[in-house]
Amino acid sequence: MFLSAGEASGDHYGAQLIADLRSKHPFVTFFGLGGREMEEAGQRRIVRAEDVAHMGITEVIRHAPFIYAQYRKLVSAIRRERPSVAILIDFPDVNLRLAKHLHRLGIPVVYLVSPQLWAWKRSRLQWVQERVTKMLVIFPFEEPFYLNRGVDAEFIGHPLATLPMPSVTREAYAAHYKLDPAKPWIALLPGSRWKEISANLPTMVQMASLIPFPCEYILPVASTIDRARLQEFVKGWITFRPTASSAPLPYIHLVPDAREALFHARASVVASGTATVQAAVIGNPFVVVYRVSPLTFALAKHLVRYPTEIAAEVDRHGNLPIAMVNLIAGRRIVPELLQQQLTPEDLAAALTPLLADTSERNQMIEDLAGLRMQLLPDPEAHPIARVSEIISGLLGL
Repeated sequence: MFLSAGEASGDHYGAQLIADLRSKHPFVTFFGLGGREMEEAGQRRIVRAEDVAHMGITEVIRHAPFIYAQYRKLVSAIRRERPSVAILIDFPDVNLRLAKHLHRLGIPVVYLVSPQLWAWKRSRLQWVQERVTKMLVIFPFEEPFYLNRGVDAEFIGHPLATLPMPSVTREAYAAHYKLDPAKPWIALLPGSRWKEISANLPTMVQMASLIPFPCEYILPVASTIDRARLQEFVKGWITFRPTASSAPLPYIHLVPDAREALFHARASVVASGTATVQAAVIGNPFVVVYRVSPLTFALAKHLVRYPTEIAAEVDRHGNLPIAMVNLIAGRRIVPELLQQQLTPEDLAAALTPLLADTSERNQMIEDLAGLRMQLLPDPEAHPIARVSEIISGLLGL
């Protein structure tokens, strides 16, 4: 069986799927593109996700020769090993192209986590129509989008919405990571790729000196990121301040698990992506941030157009909402700071009301609870188990 996932969230879903399939069909083997979680679950990695996790337009161009070489390795492995079925998880720049080769070989293609064709690159919809056997979507508005356009799609629910809340107590968490339980904790989630971290984390660190009362900071390390390298990056920014300030330097604790950090944090700053859904289902109030190269942002702003299945309006800067929680809700339930609006001052101003017992905080908690219910079409059925069931059917097992 071929599996391809190029980012941290896809690596996590892929690992869950491998574990579920192996429990039901111990003889099935797995190979392809994945991260460390998928490898630990039993995948033989032809290409490592951490080697190809680049983002944006200008960034991918810069790394194009290496990425193309890794892509050719995957195509060669598919032709050589002829898997019975392929599961492609998000990562459309690579996976939609792999789907072409898989389709030509007559290999059923299950696509888990839809690429955001409903936002932009709508021309790729034809690739999905031609190459994908079954599209399994994790957001409610995606099923009608695909069905209305002739694609066999099913809303399976979001895997994150089924997870139990972390069990570790605040006291135990504080002791383990040397946090002060008497202070509010702020989780910083700058992204799971280096380009995201370098774009978002410096502003988050600079923001810390502008919060009007003492806090401590928790920074989860994604599976695709080298912890030692991240530690050095944080040290390089920790003494840089946007304004003169007598506030003590922030102490940022690196931790391994994003869900635990979100569960125990008073509020969070989260880069747009899967982590925003993690924060939503945990119920943690947060601010969404997003920054890429000016060229990438300008092109995206020009190209992004939402279909009628999504209710969305531009803000005072002319930006459509990009946070998945706002798209699902059909309105802005969490603030978004995009590109030039992402400054230490504006970030501190947006985050501060979420740290106290304010009406803004209480309303956001209520809105996030309602959104969690929207992400589970059947509370008794686990989305990954449904994926496994579909794959088993394709294999005749």
